Amino acid sequence: MIPLSKRLTVLLFFFMAASILAGCKPKVHPWPENGVKAPERFQNHEEAIQFDTLEDHWWEEFGDPDINELVNRVLKNNLDIKTASARIDEIKAYFVQTKADRMPLIGIKAQAQRQKTAGYYTMPGADQKNDLFNLSFPASFEIDLWGRLSSAQKAARADLLQTEETRLTLINSIIAESISLYLTLESLERRVQLAHQTIDSYRNNFDIISNRYKRGISSFLDVKQSAGSLAQAESALPALNQELSIVQQKLSVIAGEYPKTSPVRKKKDDYFKYHAPLEPGMPSDLLLRRPDIRAAHARLTSLQERIHVAKASRFPQISLTGNFGYASPDLDNLFKPEAELWNLAMGISRPLFDAGRLKANQRSAEAKFAQGIQEYAKTVLTAFFEVESALVIRKNQLEKRERMLTLLRESKETQTVAELHYEKGLIDYPAVLQARQVRYQAEEGLIMTDLAILTNRVTLCRALGAGFPDPIPE
Repeated sequence: MIPLSKRLTVLLFFFMAASILAGCKPKVHPWPENGVKAPERFQNHEEAIQFDTLEDHWWEEFGDPDINELVNRVLKNNLDIKTASARIDEIKAYFVQTKADRMPLIGIKAQAQRQKTAGYYTMPGADQKNDLFNLSFPASFEIDLWGRLSSAQKAARADLLQTEETRLTLINSIIAESISLYLTLESLERRVQLAHQTIDSYRNNFDIISNRYKRGISSFLDVKQSAGSLAQAESALPALNQELSIVQQKLSVIAGEYPKTSPVRKKKDDYFKYHAPLEPGMPSDLLLRRPDIRAAHARLTSLQERIHVAKASRFPQISLTGNFGYASPDLDNLFKPEAELWNLAMGISRPLFDAGRLKANQRSAEAKFAQGIQEYAKTVLTAFFEVESALVIRKNQLEKRERMLTLLRESKETQTVAELHYEKGLIDYPAVLQARQVRYQAEEGLIMTDLAILTNRVTLCRALGAGFPDPIPE
């Protein structure tokens, strides 16, 4: 048996050699500049207005219980969110594996063997059967001298963070999509309601023109033009109902339900509510607030650590192995001191020739990191674009709404004057039809402008990294 002092000397030699090699531990360079710098303020920020703050449950500002109920259903039942949650569980399991790689591996091995030796190889009268019982606990441990295993664990942790942030990004987008679809549904219901009002108006006008024709006051051409306007108004209704049904079905699918349709709800005329502008904050704050940017940042961290893993893989791997147990031909004597066996070894291994595989793996990791830098920069620029464009759209759509209100007011007055002049015989019927068409187009245009303003509000909340419910359903 090797004396304990000699065994310790051998181990000390290995550790001293490893410490000397540790001076060659691979380093990872810091992130290079990507050329994207956040400005001091958003260009289209309205400084003169007192802004609202961006808070959790931001959709409640619409003051619509149906929107609140829809978001709750979506968060609970949406299949894409559930898939993203399952993906997190998968990455968590992988992260646990990388942590386990840094711990010793201890096993158990038990063996019972009976062997009969052929008679040609034994003395006459000797027992030709031999028994062997073995119970041992093999163990192995890799010394992470170069940081390969620790970098792999850090990369897995960054992957987990990226997956969690990606899930938040998905939730952000799905909430915004569901609310936008709901607002589209409401606008379609208003357009259907307006279409019925238009049809009723044209039908009533057709009856009036027909009676005037019977009395010889109006011409047959007026009757035909009135009938044509009624048919045109009626022809627009099926397309609106079709679009409405499709939006209802999309909302059902987003909420994880069977695609269904429902009757049109009657909407109030004073549905539109002005919302104070949002405080976009500093552009640099956006880098911390948006989950997609945080996910891209986490991915960069993971790619950087994988460069370290690839570099460390080119250095020798140092491992400790050992085995402790008992072996005896007699089961009753298996655990006696004389049946004890053990061994302890330390080894260094490294390929002498791999045809450049490890170096190519490192270059591949470095190339992926370079790609990640550009993807991160693109994510940041896209975020800035989404905020700036939403601010521009808000400003212009609010201005457009004021002009649409003026157009609607003028078109109503024009229609009233045109109908009075027609009754007095001062103008022809086509002038009345034109006035009515302009009025109804203005009403529909106002509905579409309101929709653009409200959906842009949703877009801006998403672009600014609006808050999420706490806790977010898993």
